[in-house]
Amino acid sequence: MKKYALILLSVTALALSSCSPFQVRSDYAATADFNSYKTYKLRIDDLKLNDIDKDRVLNEISRQLQSKGLHSGENPDLIINLTANHKKVTDVESVRPYGYYGWGGPWGMGMGMNRTWSTHYNSGSLIIDMIDAKTQKLVWQGIGDGISVDSPKSKQKQIPEIVAEIMANYPPQKSKKN
Repeated sequence: MKKYALILLSVTALALSSCSPFQVRSDYAATADFNSYKTYKLRIDDLKLNDIDKDRVLNEISRQLQSKGLHSGENPDLIINLTANHKKVTDVESVRPYGYYGWGGPWGMGMGMNRTWSTHYNSGSLIIDMIDAKTQKLVWQGIGDGISVDSPKSKQKQIPEIVAEIMANYPPQKSKKN
């Protein structure tokens, strides 16, 4: 019975983990010692957002970094460079049902119709670069795509969610080789 409970738990966890509307990925320098980083400073030169969204991003980034034991400082170990952008997306969906009337089912003669819908929207991305302040080299990068930038209510909800999902990959879990 425990075997079935474990399988059910695994399937449920997989289903819940794949429910995110975001595409998140990260990369890191294998030579970086992430335990040595204690302080950070935010650099927002490339953060082209309105003031409301900028505050949302900065507050959530700071909250996430502090939850991981990092503290803001003027002489930082890490420089956190934030970049945001968006792109226009067009989704096209087409449904072609089989013939409605006639003989022979889908392969016979008859009349049918094709329905096509297109949806246009803007999708936002957030890029978090962590740069070693001493070496000025990129040591970690997290990217999140899929923010619905057309809806203020969606952005209000999604910005903290996507930052949390990106930062879940920091510090990276280095795989142990056998």
